[in-house]
Amino acid sequence: MKRSSGARLCATAAVGALSLVLVTGCSDDGSKKDSKGTNGSSKGSDSSSSAPAAKALTSAELEKLLLAQGEVKGFKVTPGDDTLPKSKSEVKTDKPACDPLAWATAGLAPGETDANASNSVAEDKVSGATAKPEDLADAFDIDMTFVGLSSYEGDGAEKAMKALSDGVTACSAGYGLAAGEENSKVTKVASEKGSGLGDESVAFSEAVDMDGEGSATFHTDVVRKGNTIATFYTVNFASLGSGKAADIPAAVVQAQVAKLK
Repeated sequence: MKRSSGARLCATAAVGALSLVLVTGCSDDGSKKDSKGTNGSSKGSDSSSSAPAAKALTSAELEKLLLAQGEVKGFKVTPGDDTLPKSKSEVKTDKPACDPLAWATAGLAPGETDANASNSVAEDKVSGATAKPEDLADAFDIDMTFVGLSSYEGDGAEKAMKALSDGVTACSAGYGLAAGEENSKVTKVASEKGSGLGDESVAFSEAVDMDGEGSATFHTDVVRKGNTIATFYTVNFASLGSGKAADIPAAVVQAQVAKLK
């Protein structure tokens, strides 16, 4: 990797989950989709159920449901990630149908709700060891997963999942993405097979233009359990220019979904 790319990676790490937008020269786009009636990843999503609609959890309650340090072996949890966007107004696309996709990759609620919480979970490569990264590339050669939780009233969660599913189709040819003063171009969105956990899931990959240095691919997996939605987006900053996409760790998804009510 060129030294200039390393500098951009450093900047990317500083802005966290929105790397596909905020790394103008290193941005990439990856999405995968798995939803009700698609790829068989949905289960038990019957809106005609006679069960009363659950009340949305508050942001404070969602914070308590996020993964905590020690709950996933081999991973380090960072609570209250200040690098993530604080509101949807900080994340803009040039196609409204693509908004839910961009929000999901930024740890924000993909649907209409103010109840939102997020953190990050990274590989703990040096836990219990004294190893130190030899250079900048080594320091960023870690898969980091940004996790977002959101909760909805009534059928809001189901509507959010449908919006995501529809967005994967509507945005297949790509879309423009902006965060703050940085702009990026998602060139392709594709449906992928997700975890299949919860009541339904939507997974997608996004290919992002790397400002003339090729493209990168990112994966996002979104799982609904009841009226709570969990979003997972994984990036390895050291491999952004290599064309290799970081996989979302199954252990993280399984552990987080298991904590949802």
